Amino acid sequence: MTEVLPTTYFTDPGDSPHAATTELRSRCPVHRMDVPPGAEAYAVLANRVVEEAFGDPRLSKQIENLPARYRDKAATNSLLVVGNLGFADPPKHTRLKKPISRAFLPAVVARLRPRIQAVVDDLIDAFPDGGEIDLVTAFALPLPLIVICEYLGIPVQDRPLFQRWSYVLSQDPLQHAESELKAASDEFSDYFTALVAQRRANLGTDLLSALVRARDDDALTDRELLSTILLLIIAGHKTVANMVGNGTLLLLRHPDQLAMLRADPGGIPGAIEEILRYEGSAGWASLRVATQDMRLGGVDIPQGSFVHLSLSAAGHDPEVYDDPERFDVTRSPNRHLSFGHGTHFCIGAPLARLQGEIAFSTLLRRLPDLALAVPAEKVAWVADSSLSRGLEALPLRVGRRLPR
Repeated sequence: MTEVLPTTYFTDPGDSPHAATTELRSRCPVHRMDVPPGAEAYAVLANRVVEEAFGDPRLSKQIENLPARYRDKAATNSLLVVGNLGFADPPKHTRLKKPISRAFLPAVVARLRPRIQAVVDDLIDAFPDGGEIDLVTAFALPLPLIVICEYLGIPVQDRPLFQRWSYVLSQDPLQHAESELKAASDEFSDYFTALVAQRRANLGTDLLSALVRARDDDALTDRELLSTILLLIIAGHKTVANMVGNGTLLLLRHPDQLAMLRADPGGIPGAIEEILRYEGSAGWASLRVATQDMRLGGVDIPQGSFVHLSLSAAGHDPEVYDDPERFDVTRSPNRHLSFGHGTHFCIGAPLARLQGEIAFSTLLRRLPDLALAVPAEKVAWVADSSLSRGLEALPLRVGRRLPR
């Protein structure tokens, strides 16, 4: 283990972070990292060690186990980390997962296919004939926002609020501006406190009604209910938007792979797995802290240390993937860690995969001339303090638009 990786390695990996990661991983699978600044923290870069860490009970996701100075700041300024299954260990994790687990079973999610298809087609219908669009704002962001808001039962006129809340409240509470986090958290809490009261008076069949029932059955506290709603919106919005944007850019950068999928759309589910491996929606797994002195990847990790699992690095590990820098939509097997692993495997993976399948298959079928409107190297990646990995914008030429 050599130098301490700077904060910028976490927040701004740039267009192609994998070459630097390969060199670091070849020296040691675990490196010191300055995130949050001044903390004892480590980055895990090797696939086998990342997978091992996912299942290690000594690595906790609950903020109660953070060092005091970080615990107090996180609890005060971020609703996201104080009461949902994404930031909990068993048995608390098990209790928080139960009220929403059935809603994301593959068979249940499959019933949403006709509605998701209609949303995708409506968005494409709104593209200018033969003109240019930013796929991020015109398609990738609104698609999952509409889907998760409809699934929760959020009024149509209120959806624009959630894009801003999702962006701000997904930032790292240990690095982002306290005032901005608190303001967004208060706005979100006020809105949903009122909406939950309305729903309690008139329960429906939507997911929010199911969560209200769970709260009233004492399965969730008020704070846990709000935090769970926020997790569903962020996880069901930003990550899916990144998958669609990142994947479209990858396909346009690899025309041979794009042509293969146009000729055989049945390969799209496999292509989604390759997109997630190669340029996943999240560069890093969420919060973990060592609850005792431990050893990971041959490196001593002191109690109280932050442990950051690099999903991006894990997806490009040559010990697991043959020629990992090759983007290959036919890659098989393709077992990646982009949705996590074990207890913390992403509960929303079936919904994300379904949206990706419908989005890519429809874009490829209805827009046969889709092309980048700028040189590929000019497409910029978002640099922020969240865990996500996505594009600022993706300017495209639409060309012909075929009917539904």
